[in-house]
Amino acid sequence: MSESSSDWPTETIPVVPAADADDTGREESGRDESGRQDSGRDESGRSGSSGRPSPRPVAQHLAKVLANIGSIDPIQLALLDAQGLLLAEEIVADAPLPGFDNAAMDGYAVRAVDLRQASEAQPVSLPVVGDVLAGARSVSGMGPGLCMRIMTGAPIPPGADAVIPLEHTDRGVARVQIHRPVRSGECVRRAGEDLAAGALALAPGAILGPQQIALLAAVGHDRVMVQPRPRVVVISTGSELVDVGKQAGFGEVSDCNSYMLAAAARDAGADAYRVGIIPDDHARLLDVLDSQLLRADMIITTGGVSMGAFDIVKEALSQLGTVEFTTVAMQPGSPQGFGTLGRERTPIFCLPGNPVSSLVSFEVFVRPAIRKLLGKRNVHRQTIQAMALERMDSPEGKRQYRRGLLHREPDGRYSVSLVGGNGSHLIAALAASNCLVVIDEDVTEVVPGSRVTVHPLMLAQR
Repeated sequence: MSESSSDWPTETIPVVPAADADDTGREESGRDESGRQDSGRDESGRSGSSGRPSPRPVAQHLAKVLANIGSIDPIQLALLDAQGLLLAEEIVADAPLPGFDNAAMDGYAVRAVDLRQASEAQPVSLPVVGDVLAGARSVSGMGPGLCMRIMTGAPIPPGADAVIPLEHTDRGVARVQIHRPVRSGECVRRAGEDLAAGALALAPGAILGPQQIALLAAVGHDRVMVQPRPRVVVISTGSELVDVGKQAGFGEVSDCNSYMLAAAARDAGADAYRVGIIPDDHARLLDVLDSQLLRADMIITTGGVSMGAFDIVKEALSQLGTVEFTTVAMQPGSPQGFGTLGRERTPIFCLPGNPVSSLVSFEVFVRPAIRKLLGKRNVHRQTIQAMALERMDSPEGKRQYRRGLLHREPDGRYSVSLVGGNGSHLIAALAASNCLVVIDEDVTEVVPGSRVTVHPLMLAQR
């Protein structure tokens, strides 16, 4: 994978403890459950009474992430495998499209001059001297005062310059009565009228949807160079996790994060691979990460990024690659890790372990990075403005992402209500939501009837 210019250090970054206990199920620190703010650095960056660094703004962290996401070399794929991807080459029509003059309708190939006097009252009668079928490899010509039956898509015989549709005739076989005149060129698809030989069919960067796939096939390309889907490896960490299908015992938790993040990565356009659960074992994590670098264009880990004594992700990655762990001014999802691993500088995202925090982090930071790897011009979901149906409180200085249910009102406008509480472990509420309500850092209260920014989640269409 080729890399963009980077301002990340080349040496290992010392681990900065994240001031968030998100992985343990407690509310994110920096505030207690009542919403009071822990003191940290003020806006100038000076330490407060806690001595902790000031949280990094969401926009600043996202900018750092995207600045360090490069590109993936194009690959050649068969047409249907290329669907949804961006074209990485210029496609020029080697031949005209259509390749020959052909009939646009079933009818009779005629000379327009022979039908100048045709009408319902006085139809013109012409001998039918042959049939022209679609797919005909050769066609004989016809002289003045004659016609030939012709099918849609069949070549126009030499001597004819128009097609009269069947409904304007008596559908005769040996001789046909024609009830109206035609213009020269009527119901004829001219060679090259869609694309001339040598014309540009598709430019690099075109999104290959069904229409573009059809055009590629029409101009004879069965394989094309495209920006490939990023290969995203998802790893869940934590000795408390058990895989889905196994009954979780006391103190154990089913691993839902890796399934959720793999699904989210696929929704963003990537090919996602679940590695499974890695226990709190330093050497095991290093081995797994090292083994996955060969097939990964991006790695996502979840869990082990907070302040706990057993947060092995931070410890391991400080030895293996260039990764920074920091606190971002957001809720949920405050503790974040990002950097690169290995010779290819594979991006790695280290996300919090609570499911809501993990998905919010993915939406805010990882999804845009995947879209950039795909070559997309607009890497962000389109946000909309909606009317708040209830009061919403938010901590000052943090951008809050609340689970919401987006509604379409009879007048076409949108409204939104909240789903569930603030807890980042509330998976059922997450599944019931279809959007994230975004409350900016400088807003502490949203009153009913006011406008809020909504971040739709297409993973849960309602």
